[in-house]
Amino acid sequence: MVRAFCSRVLLLATVALHTGCAAVTNTVADGIPVRRVPVEVLGRAKADLKPIPLTLLRQRELDPYTLDKGDVLAVVADDVVAPAGSQVPFRQPDQFNSLAAVGFPIPVNDDGTISIPRLKPISVRGKTLAEVEQLIKDTAGGKNGGPVLINPDLARVTVQLLQKRIYSITVVREDTQPTAGGTAVQGSQVIGTNKKGNGFTLRLQAGENDVLRALNATGGPPGLDAKDEVIILRGTYDPTKPEESITRIPLRIFPEQQFTLCEADIILRDGDVMKIESRDTSTEVYYVAGVAGSRPFQLPRDFDLDVIQALTQVGAPLQNGGFSANQFQGAAVAAGIGSPTPALLTVLRQLPNNQQIAIRVDLGRAFRDPRERIRVLGGDILVMQERPGDAISRYLYQTFRFNTALSVLGSNNGNTPQAFSSTSTFP
Repeated sequence: MVRAFCSRVLLLATVALHTGCAAVTNTVADGIPVRRVPVEVLGRAKADLKPIPLTLLRQRELDPYTLDKGDVLAVVADDVVAPAGSQVPFRQPDQFNSLAAVGFPIPVNDDGTISIPRLKPISVRGKTLAEVEQLIKDTAGGKNGGPVLINPDLARVTVQLLQKRIYSITVVREDTQPTAGGTAVQGSQVIGTNKKGNGFTLRLQAGENDVLRALNATGGPPGLDAKDEVIILRGTYDPTKPEESITRIPLRIFPEQQFTLCEADIILRDGDVMKIESRDTSTEVYYVAGVAGSRPFQLPRDFDLDVIQALTQVGAPLQNGGFSANQFQGAAVAAGIGSPTPALLTVLRQLPNNQQIAIRVDLGRAFRDPRERIRVLGGDILVMQERPGDAISRYLYQTFRFNTALSVLGSNNGNTPQAFSSTSTFP
């Protein structure tokens, strides 16, 4: 009886091996064990990245303020701008202009000069208000070779700032923006969610035309669905020298890296385009296959997932007898004593030289040994399968219910063995 039973079991196992069981015919099962993989292949932890101080994205206060084209001055010069004793305009600060000034408006021209009646053009680019005031006195007093129009020691001459120059900046953001209620709508972790970019045109005063203020005016730092960097496109794009017109500002760096950008790199000027790009779905996703299902998933931007966490995220069968949560239909456990839990994971990883390496992970050991739980990198393919021995055990369990084997062993009279049947019961 026992010999006949064993023969039938062996026959069924042989049949199982020839039916193309995925666990037995797994083409990527011969991977390199985790502990033999070079450290450089395992990748560096995202936790090592540290955010840069946001003050590095803000320019220092212009003290003293220096003039350039677009500034508007408030000038008082008796008998030059207007006759002595004339009423002088006064502007109070309001919601659009925070400066109070007394004087007649004189703009700074595109060439950096100011034009005052009866005086030759005066170059003021890069000069302070005090320096311009002295230049007007000298020029109107005849010190620069012109006619003497005033007595510099007696005439009233003052120069104040009426309006700071304005820079027009374009901001393009491809991350998810806050809604009207103030709550940001984050995209799904599954790839394929449609996202809409946003564009802004900012008018920033001199001294405030920097990256930090542009970010604050358009929704704050990049969202979790965007790259952790800011790109600035300068002026007119030159296709022959593309990198010269592009400034990349990383917002997180490794401790040993130095923030090499200077203040000029974070200042925005007319015609500049500041861009926040969405994350690259071709390199910042991982894929699952085998008994875990087949689909891509987005990797977190600011922290790592190890293989156990990544499989948990996709609902893979872990330590539950092979019961898949992706096919949940009301029962929390499988019938009977259950099947073996799939414990073989192969991580297919692309190397920088376009070669591929297969890393074998023992999921049973990974729950006990953190060294087995390697981090998942962008582009990884996680193939989860049963070990061949577990697949055969599952096949035998599904073919012969436990009560069938007991019926065969317990009800046989020693002469005529009963036929195998999944419905056999004890006599």
